[in-house]
Amino acid sequence: MPSSRIRRVLRTLRSTAVVAGTVCLACGGTPQGPTSPSPVAGGAPATIPSTPAALPALPTEIFVGAGDIAQCAGGNPEATAKLLDSIAGTVFALGDNAYPSGSAEDYRGCYDASWGRHRSRTRPVAGNHEYDTAGAAPYYEYFGGAAGPAGLGFYSYDLGNWHIVALNSNIGVSAGSSQAAWLRSDLRAHPAQCTLAYWHYPRFSSSKHGNIEAMRDFWQILYENGADVVLGGHDHVYERFAPQNPDGASDPANGIREFVVGTGGAPAYPFVDVKPNSEVRLGANGVLRLALKAGGYDWNFIPVAGAGDSGSATCH
Repeated sequence: MPSSRIRRVLRTLRSTAVVAGTVCLACGGTPQGPTSPSPVAGGAPATIPSTPAALPALPTEIFVGAGDIAQCAGGNPEATAKLLDSIAGTVFALGDNAYPSGSAEDYRGCYDASWGRHRSRTRPVAGNHEYDTAGAAPYYEYFGGAAGPAGLGFYSYDLGNWHIVALNSNIGVSAGSSQAAWLRSDLRAHPAQCTLAYWHYPRFSSSKHGNIEAMRDFWQILYENGADVVLGGHDHVYERFAPQNPDGASDPANGIREFVVGTGGAPAYPFVDVKPNSEVRLGANGVLRLALKAGGYDWNFIPVAGAGDSGSATCH
């Protein structure tokens, strides 16, 4: 049997072993508590019941946000914060949330005055600018437990039928890193039908920074475990890719779709080298709204001005 078919069969069987739960709040919902990194030890895979039960369809959850946000000098974080004002749900912040160096002053003076009014429903990851100040200590202090364990910054939670994984691209990301070991363990422990991961450095990008090869190992782990969507920032653009494998080859059946959403308020970058499988490219501030449904998702990039992007897809 082809390996891709084996993976699909195993994912289908594993997904039926999970009964997920969540609390709906104001049409969007509240994520379940974070799963903190824990020591990784060998262990048996999840037991597959002899008679699989049907996966319950939980309410659709709204997941909305962007990265590269609060650049007050020359940026426009208030415009994207106003978009969030009218969108219920869980907010993601993809890093480089407060410029220029992620200091306490940057968070108080710029981020808190705009996106800060949504802090209670935000689940962030850190960017390279956060790590310009004291190992991102002000970032961890500002967001508290919502950012995962201080100094580590990777964690997971569930939204409806989806498992969500927040990762830290500023620390070790190789296949042998402790974060990669935690990721494998977390995905084994949460064999959901639909999985989304997000971090700051994009694996693929047609803009200024291009493809970040260091993120390949994370993509490989997620690919092997049937993940569906990856979100990234760093390049100040919106870009949507077709599903692809860790090397950037098109894979409609088992590939992961990436959205680059570095559009939270920092000035836009140009597109310099269009990569294979890039489907849509926009240079505008805005937010990405994802409707995470049982078995699939809808996306809608909502710009401050100009054309947006929307569509739907199913999970593997």
